[in-house]
Amino acid sequence: MALLALSRSDCLLRRCRHDRITTTTVVSSSGVPRQPRILILPFRTLHRTLPSFRIPSFSSSRVLPPRALSGDILHDAGATAAVLAGAYSLVLGFDQLSQRNLIQQKLSRKLVHILSGLLFMMSWPMFSTSMEARYFASIVPTVNCLRLVINGLSLAKDEGLLKSLTREGKPAELLRGPLYYVLILIFSAVVFWRESPAGIISLGMMCGGDGIADIMGRRFGSKRLPYNEKKSWVGSISMFIFGFGVSIGMLYYFSALGYLELDWGKTVQKVGLVSLVATVVESLPIANVVDDNISVPLVSMVVAFLTFNT
Repeated sequence: MALLALSRSDCLLRRCRHDRITTTTVVSSSGVPRQPRILILPFRTLHRTLPSFRIPSFSSSRVLPPRALSGDILHDAGATAAVLAGAYSLVLGFDQLSQRNLIQQKLSRKLVHILSGLLFMMSWPMFSTSMEARYFASIVPTVNCLRLVINGLSLAKDEGLLKSLTREGKPAELLRGPLYYVLILIFSAVVFWRESPAGIISLGMMCGGDGIADIMGRRFGSKRLPYNEKKSWVGSISMFIFGFGVSIGMLYYFSALGYLELDWGKTVQKVGLVSLVATVVESLPIANVVDDNISVPLVSMVVAFLTFNT
């Protein structure tokens, strides 16, 4: 093929030269030929349109027309309002259930812990594909963060918030586990968003794994770990199983919607490794030093980021 291409290019070059330069022999009246004269004819070339290159832009506002950009802003603002209403309704609903003694307060608090983060993550496809969408989504946990700070500092008092998110009903508790929880939600949305398995897995381990581990450990965890009397074998096993299952489920959710492309054989192995490491960290007697809502998601983020980027 290379020889054929070279032969064709050589033929084209010869034709161009032949069209460009021709010689004529002029004969004098005495019959003696004179020096040939060279006639310059118009040069014919083969024109080929060069491909146009566009420098990629990382800001959607540079690419989208103003009308499309304003449409994305309205879309994201509407999605933010809807998710805010859903988050408030979730907390209010479990507060009503606990006030009517339909479920225990501890169970209500853990169910809010599990569902609020997972439902927030599942709402991400509601937002547009613009670069600013992640910041609109982060408004939801930011509003909750402000509520926690205001009530935690006793600048206001929300009895429903205290009952649904604290163990002893003390405002200062809002500034620990619950506050760390919403900060992780903000960080995952802004930094990782929908296109990174690291953020999705970290929230799956924090919400699904750690949340269910506490419920199962309190109810069925009679046999304690030898190195931590506050943790049980049942809780740690539940942490691994449900953290792994929820993380795989959320990855499949975003993959089915087209945000991720995964090799599922390798993905299952990598999520298994992340779940194991997160389970070990959650079982360590370090709760008085580092809250589980910090240690579990951060370790999951780091391990997931390293495994999915190697």
